[in-house]
Amino acid sequence: MRTPLPGREGVIQPGYPPPVEQLKRTLGVSDAVVVGLGAMVGAGIFAALAPAAGAAGGALLAALALAALVAYCNAHSSARLAARYPASGGTYVYGRERLGPFWGHLAGWGFVVGKTASCAAMALTVGAYVWPGRQHAVAVAAVVALTAASYGGVQKSARIARVIVAAVLAVLAGVVVVCLTSGAAGAGRLSGSDWDAAGLLQGAGLLFFAFAGYARITTLGEEVRDPERTIPRAVPLALGIALLVYAAVAVAALSVLGADGLARSAAPLADAVRAAGRPELAPVVRVGAALAALGSLLALVLGVSRTALAMARDGHLPRALAAVHPRHQVPHHAELAVGAVVAVLAATADLRGAIGFSSFGVLVYYAIANASAWTLDSGVKGRAVAAVGLSGCVVLACALPLASAVAGAAVLALGALAYGVRSRFRSAI
Repeated sequence: MRTPLPGREGVIQPGYPPPVEQLKRTLGVSDAVVVGLGAMVGAGIFAALAPAAGAAGGALLAALALAALVAYCNAHSSARLAARYPASGGTYVYGRERLGPFWGHLAGWGFVVGKTASCAAMALTVGAYVWPGRQHAVAVAAVVALTAASYGGVQKSARIARVIVAAVLAVLAGVVVVCLTSGAAGAGRLSGSDWDAAGLLQGAGLLFFAFAGYARITTLGEEVRDPERTIPRAVPLALGIALLVYAAVAVAALSVLGADGLARSAAPLADAVRAAGRPELAPVVRVGAALAALGSLLALVLGVSRTALAMARDGHLPRALAAVHPRHQVPHHAELAVGAVVAVLAATADLRGAIGFSSFGVLVYYAIANASAWTLDSGVKGRAVAAVGLSGCVVLACALPLASAVAGAAVLALGALAYGVRSRFRSAI
């Protein structure tokens, strides 16, 4: 284990984070929970459910439970680390401090690249629900609008997220009630024999994409009030609420469509209310889906830009990205750069490919978080949770579709190469 730098060990040291331009601490527990929920609800329900059903088949609910278990372990480890290192950057900071600069760089690289793909997936989800024939154009417009919103400050973003989450939860509650009370619902569709272990693991890996939103809370650590108390409370709250919502909606959709119907659907919840005999509600579901994806996209832009800020401070990304706006107190250069890259991806990418690629990068990110948590002084429970989380991340990453795993591994190798070149260049100066 790398020996921590002076002043960086303990709960929160007066000298931590290092003396650079700091972001303002304005977020409380409810704000942090809403940011996490905004990221998770949009990603999970409207984007990952269909491809996960295609992979897991009749074991979709079991895949959801497995993804939730791994997510809980990751959340537990991340919350402990965030309370000790309350700076922007999340696992980039934890890996750097606990394992060494290379592992921190690899975590940050995997997060920035993987979550940039997530941003594109969420933007494309907005397009698919708002205007299916012009989804790429709508996706780009959504990216531009939310990048502008995040530029106005994290409190403004949190207020927008609060409104979106409330509206989305109301729509999802309506979907659950309509489906479960319809004559089309059948308990026999909730499970089936058409699944295998590989499909179950692949489905869990794709559904993990849905749970990764709580990372927004830890990457905003520098903007959270009283982080040693706020973050450990906000992370499990957001994760628990999201799991309840996912389970209820998955059961409702499966009861009327079955796993095969879900897998074939481009808009599964809209199709679910049609199958339940209420086609007039499909436009409302489409609006809810678009809002959910917008909320997720907003939270993702916040998380990616803060990790880019932390990496830029250490020179792993261009140092211009470390600039903090004097009025709005946001990393405005990083936000604009992330918005520009996501807009290009949203104009050209494929939704399902983006989900698998993102899941690989984020699973590597959390594997490093769990390895970092293992090094903390803790009892049997802390180390057991970290070990289960680390093992789960590795297994689910390997179980993803081959194209996603190969592309993700190639991008990580590129990140490792960039680190080696940078280190060699610095040593030569």
